[in-house]
Amino acid sequence: MQKNQQQQIRLFYFENNRLKIAKDISILKEVSLNNFVWIDLNQVTPETEAELEQFLKIYIQEEEEIEEIEMSSRFIETEDTLVANAHFLLDSYEKEPVSFILKNKILVSVRDNGNLKSFNETVKKLFANPRNYPTGYHIFVALLETRVEYDADMIEDVTSAITQLSKQMTVAEKVDEDVLLEIKNMQERVMHLRENIIDKHRVVSSILRSDLIPTELKPRLSMVIKDINTLIEHTKFGFDRLDYLQDTFLGLVNIEQNKIIKIFTLVSVIFTPPTLIASLYGMNFKYMPELNWEHGYLFAIGLMLLVSGLTLFYFKRRNWF
Repeated sequence: MQKNQQQQIRLFYFENNRLKIAKDISILKEVSLNNFVWIDLNQVTPETEAELEQFLKIYIQEEEEIEEIEMSSRFIETEDTLVANAHFLLDSYEKEPVSFILKNKILVSVRDNGNLKSFNETVKKLFANPRNYPTGYHIFVALLETRVEYDADMIEDVTSAITQLSKQMTVAEKVDEDVLLEIKNMQERVMHLRENIIDKHRVVSSILRSDLIPTELKPRLSMVIKDINTLIEHTKFGFDRLDYLQDTFLGLVNIEQNKIIKIFTLVSVIFTPPTLIASLYGMNFKYMPELNWEHGYLFAIGLMLLVSGLTLFYFKRRNWF
């Protein structure tokens, strides 16, 4: 997986009711901790993480811990802290693990990729209307909402691609293995989308049950759950469509193969009687009635053509070709 190698830390805080952003951790010693709402860590050094852990009294998990699939590792709640780990999809459908730490109304996000659209979009929303994001909890919910919106867009893109592939199979005169490979690739994309969405469903469901989440945000989280359920149904529909296309593809391949076999069978049957006649007159017996006949050669050729013509006529009457 390719990762953005540029290390970056962004600290969002309010000063005189205005939202500001700093990129140096030393700002924590200059501004009251109560003014901070979001600290975004993008592939920072272990030294920076250690300094932040000591200052905020938190624990930042290692990458191996963030990627753990057990629910006990993906969601942790203590008396004053929430830790939630989730996967965010890249445009290449690769999973990028992200860890969220919520303590004292401050959101700390830990990631190793700076190309996550949902983060960039949330920053735009944050500066467009700072009053809507007074705490890290509000920013966290906004990140989830934005990510689900992007997941919906990715599902729409895959659905459009499936529709386009279906049209190509309908009008195509020939089918080949490239179509089957494209179906397989789309199945993998839908699988990644479904895994990613189900992962968020588990995390959001756990967060929704937490007492640390402000009551005013729970309706929005419930709406996120409903949106996720809708997306899960869409991915199921995508799987069904791809299975149908795969069956259609295999059916078209069988039809093409049957046509080829049918042609070979007809050719074999048509040439069997002439072959039999040629075999009879190719025998090296001394006494054969037509052996010394002047018109024997033309008679044999004519008989072969006649038998072949009658065979073709019979097949045509039976609509076998």
